[in-house]
Amino acid sequence: MSTISRSLEVARSNIYERLVAAIKPRKRRRESRLDDEWLLPMIQQIISWRPTYGYRRVTTLICRELRAQGKPTVNAKRIQRIMSENGLSLERHTARPTRSHHGKVITLRSNVRWCSDGFRIQCWNGDRLEIAFSLDCHDREVIRWIASNKGIDGQTVRDLMAETMESRFPNVTALPYNVQWLSDNGPGYTADETVRFGRAIGLDVCTTAPYSPESNGMAEAFVKTFKRDYVAFGDLSSAAKVLEQLPKWFEDYNELAPHKGLAMKSPREYLRQYQHA
Repeated sequence: MSTISRSLEVARSNIYERLVAAIKPRKRRRESRLDDEWLLPMIQQIISWRPTYGYRRVTTLICRELRAQGKPTVNAKRIQRIMSENGLSLERHTARPTRSHHGKVITLRSNVRWCSDGFRIQCWNGDRLEIAFSLDCHDREVIRWIASNKGIDGQTVRDLMAETMESRFPNVTALPYNVQWLSDNGPGYTADETVRFGRAIGLDVCTTAPYSPESNGMAEAFVKTFKRDYVAFGDLSSAAKVLEQLPKWFEDYNELAPHKGLAMKSPREYLRQYQHA
């Protein structure tokens, strides 16, 4: 053994441990899935009347009942595995209800769906600007936008609706066909007068489900892009300074900013190609 260890330049204890491991049969893992069937009904019964309980608390209740019956308790990891395999695991808590979103906001051509949203720009001197915008869900152009230091109310949204219509369909008092107007549930968007006005000019006014920003994902994505590419590098010293820059920022986005969903063309570049195709 000494000769071998010197030749291999390893410790004798290392060689001995390897030999023992090779000879000693491996301990077979105890298959516990065979007797899981009696646990599943217990788990289902607990979560039927305590649906907010995760595997740890479910395990506590099961062990409490097993101890009362004089039976061995079970491991929490085993309960976690059974719950996971049977789709009984508790969803991660995010402090708000979650909804799965399976639809598509994007449309196959322009002027089928316009989405709208608002966001805030906080200035360094304490001023705040509220901006509302409308975006085409096909070509991604920001059709119109409105800025205010008093918030986005129903009148602001109605002005935005009218200006959006006039921008895409000049010299009309109502749309030639219904166009969807998608927004969140902000009070300016859901006000009765706003909904009536939108329908009067031919908009199919619809709002996202509560706590479901993904349903207006295109507008949400634009806000993120606009804040990252423009606001983050702008002069935010005052509301007046931001108002000076806003037209340039929106124009730059529409004319120059490449978009992955438009084959790396800008919205206006894509529109010009689309119109001449």
